[in-house]
Amino acid sequence: MLVARSTIAPVLAAATETEPEAESSVVLAGVLLSLVAIYFASKIGGEICARINLPPVLGDLVGGVVVGISALNLLVFPDSGALGSDSLIMSILQSTSSLTPEALQVTFEAQSEVISVLSELGVVILLFEIGLESELSELIKYGPQAAIVAVVGVVLPFTLGTMGLIAFFGVATIPAIFAGAALTATSIGITAKVLAEIGRLSSKEGQIIIGAAVLDDVLGIIILAVVASLVKTGEIEVMNIIYLTISAGAFLVGTIVLGRLLGPYFVALVKELKTRGPLLISALIFAFLLSYVAAAIQLEAILGAFAAGLVLGETEIQEELEKQVIPISDMLVPIFFVVVGARTDLAVLDPTVPSNRAGLAIAAFLIVVAIVGKVVTGFTVFGQPDIKRLGIGVGMIPRGEVGLVFAGVGAASGVLSDSLQAAVIVMVILTTFIAPPWLRIVFNDSDRLETVQEE
Repeated sequence: MLVARSTIAPVLAAATETEPEAESSVVLAGVLLSLVAIYFASKIGGEICARINLPPVLGDLVGGVVVGISALNLLVFPDSGALGSDSLIMSILQSTSSLTPEALQVTFEAQSEVISVLSELGVVILLFEIGLESELSELIKYGPQAAIVAVVGVVLPFTLGTMGLIAFFGVATIPAIFAGAALTATSIGITAKVLAEIGRLSSKEGQIIIGAAVLDDVLGIIILAVVASLVKTGEIEVMNIIYLTISAGAFLVGTIVLGRLLGPYFVALVKELKTRGPLLISALIFAFLLSYVAAAIQLEAILGAFAAGLVLGETEIQEELEKQVIPISDMLVPIFFVVVGARTDLAVLDPTVPSNRAGLAIAAFLIVVAIVGKVVTGFTVFGQPDIKRLGIGVGMIPRGEVGLVFAGVGAASGVLSDSLQAAVIVMVILTTFIAPPWLRIVFNDSDRLETVQEE
């Protein structure tokens, strides 16, 4: 779930009953130290990845793993079973204050809750930004080719992943469905960057890949909303799935239709405002309002944020709004990804521990399904005899930030076990690492073959 499982106020109240001023200041100090660790990990990891031509988002994730429960224990959370004494940040605070063991634990819980809320706000902003960057016109422009690639790329990995986890590994139905849903995503940003670098973004293959990736995002967000809502109820009913699917589709389509009608009025209103930040604040109000509506009708808040981005992305203020959202995104989104990494206990994938071998087997299975399920999509393209089908399939492989959204929501909801969560994270990392060089190889080899044939 993207809604905090408890409120901050009672925790802070409990933390400040004995020493109100001291405890509240210590909670704030803990949050500030946590943010220092998060931003430091994000920046170092991102810079390293950027310099070796890999997506910086992977640096956020790996940086989170380093500062989290798998390594330094700077950023740990009580829902993983950790105590205040397990947190290095809490140890630093205790050494500079007079916290009792009881006060330390309460402070730890309050600090963790604040970071969790900031993380959840980060993913809302992320989906709003993804919506802004997506273009509805591309879905129409690239036509049925992109639609077939997208649908097959969603249905096949989801079906193979879910059924395989249940049949081969005995995973419970709901966690299996969630893990299967994580296999459906495609990262638009990663694929688009690679295609642009090799001069293929405007090619037919590039158009199909980008169009399919945009549709993948839409389908993926709907699937995430449906699956996350199933976690709320704890049961799977056909009518419930139908209701949630229709609700998600109707909400998305209805919001877009109404938004396009009311968009000009929104732009006119923004132009009339005289106070500081009229565009950004108005857009955030719109995004948070739709996020609330989505959550209120038992969908995910992120679906509302994504819809708000799509709507505002169709207006004349899209370009300026996208620029203004970037600083907000830069501040909040890394918190989400670093927290996802910090919550991931990679110790469950240690092959020297016999009980961990099942998790490794699950990770290997998910990686195979993730790759095969997307590569196959390129061979579903019809009516294009000269198209590079393998290139299209490889271009659909990277899960990137969208796959991490699934993993993060699954972790926050508690539906994924430690081994299953870590397996999903490993799948996201490897597919995102392997796709860029493979895509370059596929298109470069094809280009060399065409050159030889021409000569």
